[in-house]
Amino acid sequence: MATIHELPRLPASEPDSDRSYQKLAAGIAALITEGEFKVGDRLPSERALADRFNVSRTLVREAIIVLEIQGNVEVRGGSGIYVCAPAPGAAAPPSAYTLSPGPGPFELLRARCLIEGEIAAVAAESRKDSDLDRIYAALAEMREKMHDKEANEAADRLFHLRIAESTGNSVLLQMVTAVWDHTKAPIWSQLEAHFHTPALRRASQDDHQRVFNALLERDADGARKAMRAHIERVISEFAQAWR
Repeated sequence: MATIHELPRLPASEPDSDRSYQKLAAGIAALITEGEFKVGDRLPSERALADRFNVSRTLVREAIIVLEIQGNVEVRGGSGIYVCAPAPGAAAPPSAYTLSPGPGPFELLRARCLIEGEIAAVAAESRKDSDLDRIYAALAEMREKMHDKEANEAADRLFHLRIAESTGNSVLLQMVTAVWDHTKAPIWSQLEAHFHTPALRRASQDDHQRVFNALLERDADGARKAMRAHIERVISEFAQAWR
């Protein structure tokens, strides 16, 4: 049975007891309401906001995404984040909690990195040939649907679920399913809208192939490292400067 090795070094995260990114979104929205930032103003950089509120830049990224969904700000690639005017006659925007009642995208990705890395290691040792066939079918579907974002994402999800399934542990499968279900939240979709590109899908395809190769070779450590590297790369993509 695979054992838990040294955990990957990922960006630090804040405690999630109060859904911190929602609290931060409310704090920035309050500054807009109070007039510190007016309609048309460009907000300070993510780094400046992180310093002001003493939080991580990834938490600021999540808060900005919530404000964008609410219509408080507009993210302009290559320019910055600007305060928006409320639409004439528009109802009050939904609260941050209503839009994003669950964990933020980076919290999810960090959890996936730890959980799915170990699951991949276990799967490499426990999988059967029939499991490999099902995992490969999902991998092939991802490749065939490279230019169909929705179909590609469905195959991506299935690839990860098939790996968890191959451990023979129903609890692990339930855990991975639950984590992936959170990616249906509006905050995740909005973040992907900024960074999910065909190039990202191609890179993910290569990552998944490396995971599969390790499973094929029954290389537990290689499967763990390949899965972690895949999810760490996604974290880096989603944390990069706004285009």
